[in-house]
Amino acid sequence: MELFDVYSLFDVTPVKASGCTVWDDKGTQYLDLYGGHAVISVGHCHPKYVAALTEQAGKIGFYSNSVKNPLQVELAHKLGKASGYDDYFLFLDNSGAESNENALKMASFHTGKDRIIAFRKSFHGRTSGAVAATDNPSIVSPFNAVHKVTFCDLNDAEGVEEELAKGDVAGVIIEGIQGCGGINIPSEEFMKDLRALCSCYGAVLILDEVQSGYGRTGRFFAHQWTGIRPDIITMGKGIANGFPCGGILLSPEFEAVKGRLGTTFGGNYLAMAAANAVLDIIEEENLVQNAFETGEYLRSNIPSSPLIKEVRGRGLMLGIEFNCDISLIRRSLLYDRHIFTGVAGKTIIRLLAPLCLSKEEAGIFINALKELI
Repeated sequence: MELFDVYSLFDVTPVKASGCTVWDDKGTQYLDLYGGHAVISVGHCHPKYVAALTEQAGKIGFYSNSVKNPLQVELAHKLGKASGYDDYFLFLDNSGAESNENALKMASFHTGKDRIIAFRKSFHGRTSGAVAATDNPSIVSPFNAVHKVTFCDLNDAEGVEEELAKGDVAGVIIEGIQGCGGINIPSEEFMKDLRALCSCYGAVLILDEVQSGYGRTGRFFAHQWTGIRPDIITMGKGIANGFPCGGILLSPEFEAVKGRLGTTFGGNYLAMAAANAVLDIIEEENLVQNAFETGEYLRSNIPSSPLIKEVRGRGLMLGIEFNCDISLIRRSLLYDRHIFTGVAGKTIIRLLAPLCLSKEEAGIFINALKELI
């Protein structure tokens, strides 16, 4: 049997990692500025994280959600405190896509309506409803396309209101910062307008914080820079530092109807051990503040060049947009300078480093980029 060929792979085989460093099978050391799509939040193989998973695996790894699991309650309390949403409810699942799927479903249950507003250049996942709300027709199958989704332009409040006024919109889903779309930040004014419009027309406001949440931007959630409170917040990626885990936060307005949501693996013992350790590490090491400070240092020291059009983002969620195709630059960063980076399209280098990145490590990338361009 062969693997189903869906990814273009770099010729690198990681076998060991620590903090923001990865080693391959040849012993070559790499600086990780991508964290496996923003998944590595507290650093690779953090000792406290490894110990929590190891200890839990020696006790019990799995049982169904038909029994009490105190680790889930512990996570809910810690997450409420860390995020400032202690009056919301937590539902646990397995991934960001599943979180968005559940959020869209709950919006429809809550309102009795069936249309969703999303935004151009959005990415919300690859499950059925989540991919229908993703602005990339090449990954939307005819089966997915039957969902009722309307795409509006980011920061176009008038366009959103025109759609909401039609009366059939269950919810509006928006990323705290668009990741795959190019590190596009919704304006504060637009986010406040969006909150007001959803309240006025009875639509559920869903904030997709799968990539932009968990301290990455210097606030626990990226939308908190704007001062609004959404109805549902979706999470994934950095929540458990590489162990599959996701979840949604639901405002007190949502009624918990038994059987409406469900999961086999969501909230399992190992995921909870990992997720609780992540929140402990974030607090103990002040990683939200570190993400902001190191991110600002990194952003402000990106070299000026005719090749660079713009640098945007917040904290350790940054996009460097070039006036040219960046494939050769990215390959040189990886193979010659041994630095992992990501992309958004053909002209944007996307940086999603672990929140523990130091200024010294950021300086390695800055110097490498200066020499390349």
